[in-house]
Amino acid sequence: MDRKFAIKDPLAESRLFLSRIVTAFILILFLIVGLVVRLVYLQVVGHEHYATLSKDNRIKISPLPPTRGVIYDRKGRMLAENVPTYSLELIPEQIGDLDDTLRRLQQLLNISEEKIDAFHKLRKRNKSFATTPLLQNLTDEDVAKFAVVRPYFPGVDVYARLVRHYPYADLAAHVVGYVGRISEDELKKLPLEQYRGTDQIGKVGIEKYYESHLLGTAGYEEIETNAQSRALRTVSTVEPVAGSNIYLTLDIDLQKIAYDALHEYNGAAVAIEIKTGGVLVFASRPGFDPNPFVSGISAKDYKALKDSEDQPLYNRALRGLYPPGSTMKPFYALAGLEYGVIDYGHRLFCPGYYKLPNVDHKYRDWKKWGHGMVDMNEAITESCDVYFYDLAMALGIDKMSSFMSKFGFGEKSGIDLVGEVDGLMPSKEWKRRYRNQAWFPGETVITGIGQGYTQVTPLQLARATATLANYGKVVNPHLVQEIITPDFAAPPELRIVPDIPLKPANVDNILRAMTNVVHSQRGTAKLIAKNINYQIAGKTGTAQVFTVKQEEKYNEDAIDFKMRDHALFIALAPVHDPQIAVAVIAEHGGHGGSVAAPIAAEIIDAYLNQTGEAAP
Repeated sequence: MDRKFAIKDPLAESRLFLSRIVTAFILILFLIVGLVVRLVYLQVVGHEHYATLSKDNRIKISPLPPTRGVIYDRKGRMLAENVPTYSLELIPEQIGDLDDTLRRLQQLLNISEEKIDAFHKLRKRNKSFATTPLLQNLTDEDVAKFAVVRPYFPGVDVYARLVRHYPYADLAAHVVGYVGRISEDELKKLPLEQYRGTDQIGKVGIEKYYESHLLGTAGYEEIETNAQSRALRTVSTVEPVAGSNIYLTLDIDLQKIAYDALHEYNGAAVAIEIKTGGVLVFASRPGFDPNPFVSGISAKDYKALKDSEDQPLYNRALRGLYPPGSTMKPFYALAGLEYGVIDYGHRLFCPGYYKLPNVDHKYRDWKKWGHGMVDMNEAITESCDVYFYDLAMALGIDKMSSFMSKFGFGEKSGIDLVGEVDGLMPSKEWKRRYRNQAWFPGETVITGIGQGYTQVTPLQLARATATLANYGKVVNPHLVQEIITPDFAAPPELRIVPDIPLKPANVDNILRAMTNVVHSQRGTAKLIAKNINYQIAGKTGTAQVFTVKQEEKYNEDAIDFKMRDHALFIALAPVHDPQIAVAVIAEHGGHGGSVAAPIAAEIIDAYLNQTGEAAP
């Protein structure tokens, strides 16, 4: 009997189909849930983030650098300005073969390898879509050459820019300073949002000290671009805010007189307006042209400045350290009167040398045969060394140091420039701490005539002279007169320094003796008294560059120029109502009366004739 076999199992097939349907449904449901979750995330949770990314693909931010503030002298003459110029700039992301483009540009415009290297360094710091300057200050010929071939240089164009320019060049370089490209080290410290669109920063001088005021605030443009990053339209603009304009107390006419008067001598001249503390002259010679530093000075030119024997980059008015010589004598004389160790009429015999008790060494006077009997007035007028050797021993080094410190010797004046040095006013404690040695009486003796360890800057000398003219009211020297912003004009903030309590009668005596330095027949600066109808109070100084041995004689004509004494002079005028204080140092000038004093006299005369103070 035959048995029948079933080929299909409908029940099993039904179950298999049903299971597949359920699995497919669950998979589809899972995918739908995932899609919904993703849509919720994109549209709700991550909306702001992805909207920003989408906008960034379409919108490019182009920084708008602010116009740097202008620097003027006290009469409104521009010392640092912004001049229009043309700059060749590249956008790296729009250039296919950058090396080839640079090579062709180099051949076309004769660009140095140094400029190419500087471009690469700058390019690495910038965004690839930002413009990076290759060549600045293009000539009309350069612009014309590039205009002809411009279609063959995609991503390269000529832009009109404002570039810093210093019209008075070396005359005001040490005061105004200069701007230069931001270095790698500076870039790490700077707030980048404030320097968007600019690659320059103040390096020295007023440009550096007042950088935050001069810089301004950067703006930006939102530019819509296509897929090829080509600009389509400007969506919005935030305008930059220009930097503040700054007016200095400096008078560029007086500055030129001082700079030219130094002539063959390296040195410095500082003049201060006594009643305000405003610096009228701040000359350091030799100077240098700051303009090449703006776009990047060549290594060769910088090396020539740096290695020059005359050190033109060295700000002698601010950082030059010199023995003050006899310019310190009026201050020591005043100390003697204030401490009561000597009377104005006290007389002393000067045989041409001074000896400590039980010591054979002779401390010589500049006048070999001596001055005979002298009092304080005659000692200052004729600059008698022996009188001040004796006075120094009567005072002692610690009283001398303490008194002179009140006039600002041995400390920074606080002027609004970077890099000022302290100078040195020695004391027993100073030598013990820094030399690990005891103080010797002979060191006190020579300190009395401004030699030995004492070192001052021209600025310190001018400030001390102004304070003396002010009868102890301390003068705070400053260079900025006014900072002009779009909203208001602000004077500079000055530090408060306690005044020096001096007896007016003692100051009167010192000023009388200093007046005789210029107007007495025996005065060491009597040559400058001719042809003026007002009185100048001053003091000459001669600072030794090397020590002359006991048995040797100083012969200026027989020694090398670089070994000759420095010539110094301090002055204030007019004596009846002091308006201006001046300090001059002429390196290796030899004699303060014949070299430094005439320079100071030119400055004083020009200033008093300007103000109408040149009266009897």
